[in-house]
Amino acid sequence: MQQYWGEIKDPIHGYIYITEAEKDIIDSFPVQRLHRLRQLAGAEFVYPGANHTRFEHSVGVMYLAGLLSKNPNLSQHLSEDEAQILRLAALLHDVGHGPFSHVFEHLLHKFLDKTHEDLTTWVIQKSELSDILNALGYDPDMIGKLAVGMLHRSGKAFMDQVIRSAVDADKLDFIVRDTYHTGAEYGYVDIFRLIHMLDVIDENLAVDLGALSALESFILARIESFKSIYFHRVGRAAQIMIAIAMEEAKDELGLVDFKAVEEYLAFNDYTVWTMLKNCGKSKGLMENLERRKLLKCAYDQTFYVRDKTVSSIFSVEEIRNQMTDKIASEAGIDPRLVVIDIPTLPSVPYRHSVLLEPMEIPVFNKTRDGKKIPQKLSDISRMFDVLKGFINILRVYTVEEHREKVGSAAARLLSELPSSAKISY
Repeated sequence: MQQYWGEIKDPIHGYIYITEAEKDIIDSFPVQRLHRLRQLAGAEFVYPGANHTRFEHSVGVMYLAGLLSKNPNLSQHLSEDEAQILRLAALLHDVGHGPFSHVFEHLLHKFLDKTHEDLTTWVIQKSELSDILNALGYDPDMIGKLAVGMLHRSGKAFMDQVIRSAVDADKLDFIVRDTYHTGAEYGYVDIFRLIHMLDVIDENLAVDLGALSALESFILARIESFKSIYFHRVGRAAQIMIAIAMEEAKDELGLVDFKAVEEYLAFNDYTVWTMLKNCGKSKGLMENLERRKLLKCAYDQTFYVRDKTVSSIFSVEEIRNQMTDKIASEAGIDPRLVVIDIPTLPSVPYRHSVLLEPMEIPVFNKTRDGKKIPQKLSDISRMFDVLKGFINILRVYTVEEHREKVGSAAARLLSELPSSAKISY
């Protein structure tokens, strides 16, 4: 029997029991730092209760990974040691996040060609976590890879998928945790039904179609949460302002000049907010944030069809920059006062998770004799087939005083897009 050290009271999952090894990891500086990284930086400007942190989310992901490892369909493929490794990797899956979480991803991607997943592996392998894991008898390199779903253990691809897949412990936790703390709840999602009905087919995770209604609710909640929480126009305004402030001040503050892991871990929401407040290049933006003088959305359009011109706006930064310059020129203002925002930017929370173009989720039907027959979800669920359709959102932001003329300029220029693309405005 597993020996537990104690428990943590979580508002979502109740009492979460932790082992001695997990306590040692939780008490480390890289994990305690997660107390100072908000899960949804910027969302508090829309939802005042959205001040939960990466720490509680990480503990929740560990708990759900543990439940998955106890699922009889998975546990028969796991040793007790592998089950503990899964929980530790889940606990550490977010230790590489920077200040303001996904907003810092913009700097990592643009100036270092890195993601927070790259830094997660680095932090696990190069910080005090490495020494703690070694002392506990675990391989930091292995856990570092598993924490980002890149272990690739022979015959056990499902271990990576518990951490990172279409239906993983991370998404199962944030979908209920983020909607709870924002209050923007879109129907009940029975994540425990999904956990219970997950199985392994050819070493990969798959969902038993007996949980189809729970899976459809989960998919729908992800899309609605994306539109109403992660890509909310006001929340994005705050995130854009923080991203611009960090980019303006990055050289003076050394935000992308860190070499040692300890330098990176010194960055959190509190330290960097203070640094940005004290830096001349970013001070104005931060003072506006503190007074809720946010950028305003001047133009907002949703596209539901594929088109080469439309797709290029969302996929090519140079083309977006050209469009920004054209809108600013048409409006007669400085291009720095115009921002085009799209859901696929690195600063958007869960940009890889949102089902704007969802991946096919492996599902199967179980016959009376216990045989598992793989099927395509889009063949079973009409709702999923409809949601697979192309959808993307384009917004143009500016300061309040130029909102009307920027909106007019954007509307004139973007009216030149193919008529088939202009579904709603």
